[in-house]
Amino acid sequence: MSRWRPPSEASTALITQEGRERLRAELQDLWQVRRPEVVKALSAAAAEGDRSENAEYIYRKKQLGEIDRRVRYLSKRLEVLKVPEQDKTPRDRIFFNAWFELEHEDGDIRRYRIVGPDETDARRNWISIDSPLARAALNKAVEMDFEVELPTGMSSFVVISIHYED
Repeated sequence: MSRWRPPSEASTALITQEGRERLRAELQDLWQVRRPEVVKALSAAAAEGDRSENAEYIYRKKQLGEIDRRVRYLSKRLEVLKVPEQDKTPRDRIFFNAWFELEHEDGDIRRYRIVGPDETDARRNWISIDSPLARAALNKAVEMDFEVELPTGMSSFVVISIHYED
């Protein structure tokens, strides 16, 4: 049985200014704080002797690999991410970085924010611009309705409000 998988779709290279700052802070923390701590602990574990049976050494080696992998990813990703100019965005329609309320066909009112794929957060109702709901909501104005295929099936929504935080 083959492990080959088709390549995943490239995600949109958009991010909010706050999202870019969070990723930069994470990169700086990984590189300047966490990595040196792990390297120091790895050196101490290596000094204990036989590395093949040293659980601390094996754990620290794995931890260092994870940190290095994340640092490489963030370094490359930050180079391609763009913060779109909000000044040119029409404020009466849903675009990137918009907060908007939708009324579901069952009467539920839900509030979302469209953000880049690197900063989605379900608890805060931040959805990726690549998500089906965001794609369907783009360029909609207040009182416009639309349908979208969600994992739970086809759903209808009406846009109740749109606003942008400055």
